[in-house]
Amino acid sequence: MDSIIFDVDGTLWNSTGIVAKAWENYLRNVEQIELPLTAEIIASMFGQPLPDIAKQIFPDASREEQLRLIDRCCNAEHEALLKECAPLYEDLEKALQLLAEKYPLYIVSNCEAGYIEVFLEATGFGKYFKGHLCNGDNNLDKGSNISLIARTYDMKSPVYVGDTMGDFLSCRKAGVPFVFASYGFGDVPEPDEIIRKPMDLVDLFC
Repeated sequence: MDSIIFDVDGTLWNSTGIVAKAWENYLRNVEQIELPLTAEIIASMFGQPLPDIAKQIFPDASREEQLRLIDRCCNAEHEALLKECAPLYEDLEKALQLLAEKYPLYIVSNCEAGYIEVFLEATGFGKYFKGHLCNGDNNLDKGSNISLIARTYDMKSPVYVGDTMGDFLSCRKAGVPFVFASYGFGDVPEPDEIIRKPMDLVDLFC
């Protein structure tokens, strides 16, 4: 192994509570749409490409309107996350610091453009990561973006750390070993490795 690629939500932090509140407030106050959203609802959708999430939240709207609404919700979400950093998982920074001393670290997510940058700014963790890529940057699925970032940075044998079955399937598509963050949002029956907290990665790879 020569590098580690991370998912964001459910792996590095849990932004669902802040995101749900930001989306709900924006829709009510700006769009006059009453739509009860909870952290649990958001968590059940995270990991999917944003257009798919928009389709589930606004099923009766046109495709164009779905994308407009979800884009505005994301703008509100970014503002909220920059004001209040989402909860980080246990000893995350300590784990990243130790891992970054030995391996280049990257992020690949299905999130919207700008979200990873918000994570890095809100946490101050930009110093630990060499690069990142997301669905919002190029409309590619996660498996394709794992392969793309590996080629871009000349990774020979990366591993991916994520928390959903979608992450697992993306790794299988990309031919990359999958480490399951069992503290996150999903369930993966047969991952290559399992961690129960970020520091377990240090025990695995350092």
